[in-house]
Formats: sequence, C-alpha cells, structure tokens
Amino acid sequence: MAIRHPRLQDLTGLLNRLYPPALAESWDNVGLQVGDPQQEISRILIALDPSRAVIEQARHHLCQLVLTHHPLIFRPVKKITPQDATGHILFTAIQSGIAIFSAHTNLDSSANGLNDWLAARLGLEQTRPLQPPSSGSLLKLVVYVPASHQQQVADALFAAGAGTIGGYDRCSFYTAGTGTFRPGMAASPYVGTPGQDEQVDEIRLETVLPRHLQQRVLDRLFKSHPYEDVAFDLFALENQPTQHGLGRIGLLPRPLELEAFATQIKQQLGCTTLRQVQGHTKTLRKAAVCSGSGASVLHEAARQGADVLVTGDLKYHEALTAQELGLSVIDAGHFATEQIVTTGLQQVLQQSLAGTDWHIDILTAQQVQDPFTYI
Repeated sequence: MAIRHPRLQDLTGLLNRLYPPALAESWDNVGLQVGDPQQEISRILIALDPSRAVIEQARHHLCQLVLTHHPLIFRPVKKITPQDATGHILFTAIQSGIAIFSAHTNLDSSANGLNDWLAARLGLEQTRPLQPPSSGSLLKLVVYVPASHQQQVADALFAAGAGTIGGYDRCSFYTAGTGTFRPGMAASPYVGTPGQDEQVDEIRLETVLPRHLQQRVLDRLFKSHPYEDVAFDLFALENQPTQHGLGRIGLLPRPLELEAFATQIKQQLGCTTLRQVQGHTKTLRKAAVCSGSGASVLHEAARQGADVLVTGDLKYHEALTAQELGLSVIDAGHFATEQIVTTGLQQVLQQSLAGTDWHIDILTAQQVQDPFTYI
C-alpha cells in the first residue's frame, strides 16, 4: 500500500464524522478555525487549548495541524493584529502554515468522546448519556431501488455514514414490491421505453442517518443508483440518538464513601485539590460525570438518581442548588476533567487511520498545566 499524506479537508471530514458538528451547543464554534483545506498534513499536534505555547510547539515539531478541544475563536473577530492575544496566535499560525481545528462541545457529547473517557477513567460501569441531544437530529431515508442494485446502493449509503443505530451499523430494512412508471419522451431511462408504461421489481430500502450527513448520503445515493431520477423520501425523526448526549451516568464498581471517591478522582485525574458538596446519601453507588463546566446537568443527574456528580467550575449558588437536590458534587476543576482529551483524541485518530494509506505523525502537547495554582 502506497503511503500518502491526506489533505486538511480529508481530516476535517474524518473528525466531523467522529464528532458531528450538529452535536455542538448553539453558542459554540467548532471545526476548522484556520487553515487551507487543500494543504497536505503529515504531522498533528493535539492540545487542550490553542495557546501561544502550543503553537510554538507545533512550529518546533513541524506540525501542519493543531487539533484542540477549546476553540481559538468563540465570537466574530473584529480585527486581527499581532498585539492582540488571539490575533498573535492567528498571525503565527497563518505565517507558519499551521491549521487549527477545534472539537469542543460536539466532542463532549459524542459517543467515544470526552465524557466517555472521563467516565472510564473514574471506573464507571454500564454508562449511558446523561442528557440526550435534542430530537430532530435523525432522519429516515426511504429509497426505491431495482432489485439488481440493492446491495450496491446500500453499501454506498452505509459508507457515507447512514445506518448506524447505537452500537450497530449497516442497519436497514428491505421490502420487495413493484415499481410503476412511464418515461417521458425526452427521458433516457435505465429500464423501459419512453412513452410506455413499465413495471419493475424494486426494493424499498429504509435506513437512518444523522441530519448533518444528509447531503453526503444523498450524493452517494445519486452516484450509486442506476436511475436518472431517483425516487426517495426523507423524514425527520423524533428519536434521540442513544449513543450521544452531554455527560454520562453509570454505576461505581463498588459502593464508596464520598471521601474515598474523591481520593480516587485525585489519583486518576492527577489533581491535588478538590471542592465537594455533601448530598443526602453517604454511600455512593450511582455517579454522573460532565467534563468542564457541568452545572447545567445538576437537575438531570438528580432526576436520574445519581448520588454524585463529578464536574468542574461549580459556582456558589449552583452548590446550594445541589444541596437542595440532595446531590453530592465533586468539583475537580475544568482543567482536570478535560486534560485527558489529548491522549483520548490521539488514540481515536490512530485507530481511525489504521488500515488506511494515510501516513500521519500524531503528537500531544507537552507541559500542559492548569492555569490555576492552589495555595
């Protein structure tokens, strides 16, 4: 197999399939922040933040792409100057030919994303998303295919990302029937004669797809289908993708006191200081996690019976709310709950690239530290 370097647009496509932008919060800014989609990428640096130090590391290691969790640009930029903090990073990245790509709240909510890694790091079992994404993000595709091309079209749809339900892929349903039509006099039909009624053995093929892949799936459908005019339907579904959602909730391997669980969190996340809120339950059995600032899931964690929520950036009034709910909270800090993103992304990308002819070196940023010090 010949080795080649992918273009930036190839990698952004891969990352968007792994961590769909449609899962990002409305206030967020995810995806490509800086870069030429046609640029070849041979080396990537993964970091939590697109800081000056990280960009300098990328320059030193001759990386063409910096992949971060936190975006460089959150709001519209009114000016770019080297004297401005964001402007300096943009200037340096552009002059050095370094692209910047962010996977933020979409990575938080995606299957095999940051909250799954956090839950696994803390030993949670039988985990599921804590707060599902809003409904309407799934579509059902129904298309009518001549029986001779059933598998060809199905394979094309699956390759484009259709047919995934939970932990299963290539999901579909077939129904055999008879298609009727009469080609117009100007038509060039695959089957039949212009002006004559026709009947063809056809298959009704049904599958599902995430809304953000709609155009990609339809493009593959039209390319693989033999008819010049394809008969298909798209329906918006109220179903919620079961594998995606903000936070995770699961069971501890064995019941623990709050202090014992806090000690375990320090060891697993490498932090020396925690803040905690004592809830009604002394012994913890069910735990929820939400990386970064997770106060928005306090009520949902309590509603689903969590004894404790592990998150960061808890404010005073949010701590009072947790007490009123009877929910214990361990605030490990924003940094501690998210710094595992570098190794997590590195492993996912290495697995995704295995077996391809793409050759990329994937590095992680060094000496990443919490900006806070505790005295």
